[in-house]
Amino acid sequence: MLVVKVPLNGINALKNILMEKNLVERNYKLQTKDGYGFIPVVKLKNLNEIKQEMEKSLNYSQEINSTIIKEIKVIDLDGKNLNLNDSNFKDLNFKNYKKSPSSVIDTLKEDLDGIICSSELDKIKKSFDIVGEIVILEIPDGLLKYKNEIAIATLKFTKRKSVFMKKGAVSGVIRTRNLEFLCGENNPETIYKEHGIKLKLNVKTVYFSPRLGSERLRVSNQVKNNEKILDMFTGIGPFPILIAKNHDVNITAVDINKEAIKYLKENINLNKLKGRIYPKESDICEIAKKCSNENIKFNRIIMNLPGSAFKFLDLSFSLIEDKGVIHYYEFGKNYEEGKKRLQNMAIKFNKEIEILSNRKVKSTSPGMWHLVFDVKIMDKT
Repeated sequence: MLVVKVPLNGINALKNILMEKNLVERNYKLQTKDGYGFIPVVKLKNLNEIKQEMEKSLNYSQEINSTIIKEIKVIDLDGKNLNLNDSNFKDLNFKNYKKSPSSVIDTLKEDLDGIICSSELDKIKKSFDIVGEIVILEIPDGLLKYKNEIAIATLKFTKRKSVFMKKGAVSGVIRTRNLEFLCGENNPETIYKEHGIKLKLNVKTVYFSPRLGSERLRVSNQVKNNEKILDMFTGIGPFPILIAKNHDVNITAVDINKEAIKYLKENINLNKLKGRIYPKESDICEIAKKCSNENIKFNRIIMNLPGSAFKFLDLSFSLIEDKGVIHYYEFGKNYEEGKKRLQNMAIKFNKEIEILSNRKVKSTSPGMWHLVFDVKIMDKT
């Protein structure tokens, strides 16, 4: 089995990162010994996969400093990678726990054995979302006749309160998804926690992705006190809430979805914030027009609407301060199209740009990525 060794003062933060990426092997309890914690993780193809997944988040974590990062190791207790001089692993009690499946899907398959034949079980999707006390499943068409059995097994394994099933992609101007209640408590409202903040939401009436927690932390860590920030497509406010918790800033948070703004206001009250958030239920075009008329500009603009943010790049360029930063998101196969859009917009507005970084946030389908560009916008001298 694989375990991640980490100094005890970094174990909780690292465990949260690994759980967010569905890398924790939940069927074994973590162990502690001689000032270190040992977190069991799922058996991926090789150790480098886990290392790479961790490094993406560790570099942006406020809770894990560089000294801790240097001591983090991924160790194969069964294989050649084990260095017995590193620690006396023989005293750890992993073997005292029942050896169980190495992934969530394998656990479901075990629970459903005898109900669903093995060839059909292989079709079960290998990922699902856990939002607070709610599990959101994606079940392929061929297994819909077993949806209740799958849901009951999922509820048992995850120990959450409700299971819902996706019935389509996120769609519409207000970005919602059709969900069907399957089992547990028929309550689509929950509270999700990440990086020390609480986010209340209704999974049926607003859009929220728990898979962007590391990205939200990465952006928050770039912010400095006294910035004026615009979140153009804020939803329930995960970016503003996290940023305002850690920084003394002023954030204008805009969304056209009335329900999203309702929950944003509740989330402001749920959290102790250093900064100030101004919720705006409006089309971003109307807000941009008002800001332009009043000559209001921003030091930082967040554009996390990857399906159509490119349609609003002209607004962000018109509202950004000299040397301000735009976090621009889009779906793409590579970075080239996004870079071209940004360069063309710079020409249109007679600006200079510096792409501070570009990265893949997550895979959306084979060959397609949720991409982000951090771009500094500068007046030409």
